[in-house]
Amino acid sequence: MSRSVTSRQRKHTKRKLLGYGVAGALALTALGPQALAAPADKAAGGPAGSALQGQFARAAQEFKVPQSVLMAVSYRQTLWEDHDGEPSTSGAYNVMGLTRVLPGDIERPTAQDRLAHLNLSGDPAVMKRFDARKAPAAEPSVDTADPRLHTLDEAARLIGEPVDAVRTDSGQSIRAGAALLARYQRAATGSLPADPGAWYPAVARYSQSPDTKGADAFAERVFDSVRSGESRVTTDGQHLALAADPGVKPAQPSTKAAASPTALTPECPAGLNCDYKPADPNNYNVATRPDNGFDIRQIVIHDTEGTYEASINTFQDPKSSASTHYIVKDDGSLVTQVVATKDESYHAGNKTVNMHALGVEHAGFAMKTGSWYGEPLYDASATLVKYLADRFSIPLDREHIIGHDEVPGPLDGYVAGQHWDPGPFWDWNHYMSLLGADDCAGGRLPAAGQVVKVVPPFTPRTTTYYDPATKVRTTFDEPVNFGYLYAAPSADAAALSDPYLGTQVATEGPNWANKVVAGGRYVVADQQGDWTAIWYGGQKAWFQNPGGRYTSVVARSAAPVVLKAKGTAAVQVYGRSYPEDAAYAGTGVPVQGSNSASLTKYGIPAGQAYVAAGGPVAGDYYYGGTTLGTLVKGAQTFYPIRYNHRIAWVKAADVQQVAPANR
Repeated sequence: MSRSVTSRQRKHTKRKLLGYGVAGALALTALGPQALAAPADKAAGGPAGSALQGQFARAAQEFKVPQSVLMAVSYRQTLWEDHDGEPSTSGAYNVMGLTRVLPGDIERPTAQDRLAHLNLSGDPAVMKRFDARKAPAAEPSVDTADPRLHTLDEAARLIGEPVDAVRTDSGQSIRAGAALLARYQRAATGSLPADPGAWYPAVARYSQSPDTKGADAFAERVFDSVRSGESRVTTDGQHLALAADPGVKPAQPSTKAAASPTALTPECPAGLNCDYKPADPNNYNVATRPDNGFDIRQIVIHDTEGTYEASINTFQDPKSSASTHYIVKDDGSLVTQVVATKDESYHAGNKTVNMHALGVEHAGFAMKTGSWYGEPLYDASATLVKYLADRFSIPLDREHIIGHDEVPGPLDGYVAGQHWDPGPFWDWNHYMSLLGADDCAGGRLPAAGQVVKVVPPFTPRTTTYYDPATKVRTTFDEPVNFGYLYAAPSADAAALSDPYLGTQVATEGPNWANKVVAGGRYVVADQQGDWTAIWYGGQKAWFQNPGGRYTSVVARSAAPVVLKAKGTAAVQVYGRSYPEDAAYAGTGVPVQGSNSASLTKYGIPAGQAYVAAGGPVAGDYYYGGTTLGTLVKGAQTFYPIRYNHRIAWVKAADVQQVAPANR
């Protein structure tokens, strides 16, 4: 994402506004906690046999599509959500995920937006060589005439309904999706069989994947749902259930094309459609990870806010100084590896993170009004990340599976400009559940000194967007992945601030100072009524937590390391973990500029406690390039910690371990 005003911010000004009457115009400070609490009540139950379930049954009967197939396709596209008729980041609509992308729908990135995705080595010694004048600037156009981007139009014609009705009405979306599946099945087999397993060809085609393997991967996920069953309460409170049918045997997948004998083999799990399009060697460092003490510790989730083609072009341009390890296509049909996992890619804008992490980008069309990610993208990404985490022994928690928005600026001058993707619309709760790491709220109020996971629900809440360019405030309602933080236990208190960001509008996306993102672990600082405070960036950060609904207390037996200052002086906080100056002696590697500099506006006052985001690690620096380089390791060690919205480091010598409180 951009380091200032991005396309994601601008797209909110064109969003359809929801009718909230007087409440919609209230000040932000009156909206944050209330908007957080209300949706959870709605999702707590809901009548079985809801209106939506009936719509699936009627459409299945009308178009002679097995209801299990119809519901499973929808589940694997949208989790049965209608998203208020708004498009996904790749132009899919309503519960059936039908597509409609017009030329005017595509966000064209500005030169500033493009530059924000370049020069991401995070190493000042490398970054100073970047020449913005020679940087790639052109964004490949999206072929909006591609029929795969107009399944909504085609399906609307099949049922004789206006496009807008299919886009906004869930019943018409389901009818249109059923009609399209029936058309695909007739084209493949000449009939509409009652056996769900016989519908494999139609389901595979519904994916709109341009290649067989991607289509088969989607179909296999759909039939996994048919066999296992699914049950869910939607955001608007409807309870749907797809009964398990374990006896269903899908038709055999179509013959897969053989890989080219000269093609590079991607490092991917079986069943995931992957290829390899190597980045230019100037955009990453050749290395030997995880051998020789050069370990891989984290996986960083990114959102390109651009097209798949543009991302590939950027990574293959030697002037971009940017890369990643993998790109997941917007529709989940393809995962492309661009840098080997053994090598250090330039993706996070932080040298220490780049050295010890894998980057996973998620591409889309950057739809102007797109605000949600499709289920096929989540599925493909989670399949990849589970494979990588298992292979490199990376814990499946939110201190190790992090967003780019949780990566710190390495030095003072970089903190305010750090990226904030994948942004507020990435459903961390759902994504972590796909990884098998459910973060369920505990339902009891925490006590000071306990470690908690903060788990705000991913449900719509009223928010005010401020566009600095036009000075216009717009109120809208979208599911987001964070909770608002305050300086005191009151909705009338000031929003939490950060010394590097200066004056901010509380609801602006890049203002990460007052937002706690789902899944992070923090130490409780205080508890007053329905308000909980956590230690956050050197401050007490308060959020409304009625009955402990938005926190999950971590049992002492499973609690991570908790750290406090050793003495009475504040502990210095670092944006990277470099070795001490003396460690460079005799290595042939120059001591790096500002090698031992801390983040001077941050600190941990005595008495505050923070969760370690991993074990102690030796400070290190990799002097790399297009050939194998030199890894410099120091004697001093650092702890990564969950400091505020972002991860940071403290010297192990400055802190002590303490036991979390036990109620």
